[in-house]
Order: sequence, then structure tokens, then C-alpha cells
Amino acid sequence: MSALPADLVEARTRATSACEMVWREARRDADFKRLLPSLGEVLAVMRRVGEAKAAALGTSLYDALLDEFEPGGRSARIDGLFAELKAFLPDLLGRVLERQRAAPPLSLEGPFAVEAQRRLGEELIRRIGFDFSHGRLDVSAHPFTGGTPDDVRITTRYDESDFATSLMGVLHETGHGLYEAGLPHDWRRQPVGLARGMTLHESQSLLMEMQACRSDAFVAFAAPRMRAAFGKDGPAWTADNIHRLYTQVEPGFIRVDADEVTYPMHVMLRYRLERAMLAGDLALADLPGAWNEGLRDLLGIVPPDDARGCLQDIHWPDGGWGYFPTYTLGALAAAQLFAAARRAHPGLLDAIGQGDFAPLLGWLRANVHGKGSLATTDQILVEATGQPLGTAAFRAHLESRYLSA
Repeated sequence: MSALPADLVEARTRATSACEMVWREARRDADFKRLLPSLGEVLAVMRRVGEAKAAALGTSLYDALLDEFEPGGRSARIDGLFAELKAFLPDLLGRVLERQRAAPPLSLEGPFAVEAQRRLGEELIRRIGFDFSHGRLDVSAHPFTGGTPDDVRITTRYDESDFATSLMGVLHETGHGLYEAGLPHDWRRQPVGLARGMTLHESQSLLMEMQACRSDAFVAFAAPRMRAAFGKDGPAWTADNIHRLYTQVEPGFIRVDADEVTYPMHVMLRYRLERAMLAGDLALADLPGAWNEGLRDLLGIVPPDDARGCLQDIHWPDGGWGYFPTYTLGALAAAQLFAAARRAHPGLLDAIGQGDFAPLLGWLRANVHGKGSLATTDQILVEATGQPLGTAAFRAHLESRYLSA
């Protein structure tokens, strides 16, 4: 039986639909006050949704909202994982920044024709395993993955001055698409045949984008194809320089543009703020100030306006309260899964360096994709990696990539 009465479902839909439209204008004009009334309506209705689900699930209000995106997820578990991250990330970030200042990469000069970007992206994701006979790559204002397991639709956006943003977006969405396409065929249209939750979904996109396709092995494979696609050459277009560009770390205002070292701090800030707003400990009108103060404490920077601060994400206007933690939980799972895949296939990086993703995709099909929702996230991770979700593999990955000689 549904925990939400029909009138509450309708109220949520109406409030979030209206708020999303206001948010688009408010973000464009960096005007948080314009968003405040409609966002207040969303917050009120999401509290009602959380209370109704909490009563049905026997959880806290926040955990009931989290459950929509990570079934069985609990804030107490997230608190522990995030505390571990916060204990080592600031020091690691400082060491990485100091190291990278000694050898800044050369920039890649455009313009980069959109058609050339599209062809390059299609070539690379075909090599990864995306099946264009059962899927498409299109253009949208914000990259996303949709469709069905038998007809996967992924999108990206193009910038003629910066092809890397589009390319990494394509690779990221391909990870989502491969997960959907790999769900068990015999369980189609049954709950057990669905993706387990957003932690594993984000793990698949981040595993492909961050773990595999920002590796020096993949960049060595991709660099000559990049040069050929855009007719470029010279010191900036060597595999070594491109890899340094793709692994450049710098604190910034925008979450979606953040590197993998600073990204968890963006998520931890949003997690803390949304819990405080839902609990009534942070007034909605005080969100911009709390946001700016939190980002200064975490990354030492303050957004110049709310468009680059608390207005940048669509999640809260769109009703996605409880979604943000799954991004970083997914990054932890991605590191854990990729490390396990490398243990299972010692030549995995060599294969990726040849553009051969079959060993990696085969391992993911057997250990993640083909499981559907047959088990919990932790059970899937334990079977695949030997451990429940933790921070050790993520920390080891960051130290190896950014601090090793």
C-alpha cells in the first residue's frame, strides 16, 4: 500500500513543477529571494512526504526521503563515512595542490567543432561497450541518461571552447547507460530487475568516467584520437599533458565541475544543509549565508553570487531531498569496485590502454549489472569486493593518482 495519499502526491507534483520553473529564472538572475516563496512550498510538502514515509518505514524523516534514492540507506551510516572523509580530505587536498603547483599543465586551445566532438565521443563509447543498435547519444541542456534497458538514451552538451567537459559527460553517462543495459533481461519489468539504487548507479558512471577514463592508460589510448579528431599537435596534446589536465585539482564553486578530490566536500555541505532545513534548524531565508560560510570552511572560497552558490542545483526545487549523498557514496563504491576488478583481472589497465573494455564490462555485468535489485547495496559490494561500502579504496585511489611519484 502506498504511504502517500493521492492529494499529497498531487501537492508534491504541483509544488516541484512550479518551483523548477521559478528556479530557472532565479538561477539565471542570481536572485535567491525570487525562489524563496516557491522553495518554501516545496520544503513544506517534502516534510509532509517525509513524515508519511517515515511512519510507514519506521525511520526518521530524512532517512525516509533518502530511501527513495538509496533503498535501506540511513543517515547514521552516511555520517560515519563522511566523518572518515572529512578526517583525511583537507590534508590530502593541500598536499595535492602543492604538488600540482610545481608542474601546471598546458591548456588545449580550441575551437573544437561540435561535429568533431560528437564523432570522437561516439568512437570512444563504442569502444567502451555502448550499443548504438539499442541506444542513442543526443544533445540536451544538462547531460542525463534515460530510456529503457533495451533502448538507452544518453545526452551531453557541447562547448566549442572546451571539448573535455562534453567528452567526460558522455563517458559518465555511458556508465549509467551500460548499467541499465546490463540489468537482467529475464527480470525485465519486475522490481528485482531494476537498478538497486543511486549509490550503485552513480558508482557505474563514476567508475567509467573517473576510475577508467581518467586513468593514464585510457588517456594514452585516447590522446592520438583526440589529436586526429581536432587536427591538433604539439606539447599540449601529449598523453602526459592531457592526463594532467584531466586530473587537475582546484577548489571551485560549481559541484558538477568539481574534481574528484574536492567533490565530496560539495556533497557534504549539501547533505548538512538539507538535513538542517528539513529539521527546522536552518531557516530557508538563511540558506545563502549558511551555504557561503560552509563552502568557505570546507574549501576556503566564497561564491560571488547565489547562482554559483545555493542556486546552482536543481535538486531541492525539483523535490530531490535526500539525493545528494548518493553522489559521494557512488564515488566510494566506484573506487571499491574498480580495485576489485583490477584484482580479478591483473591486466585490466593494459587492456584499457588498448581500448579493450571487455574484461571490465564483463566483470561489471557479472558482479553488479546482472544482480539488479536481488540484494542490498552492501550485499552486492561484499560479494563483488569482499567489503561493505567504505572509504579505504577511495582514499587509496586518490593517494595513488594524485600523490604517487
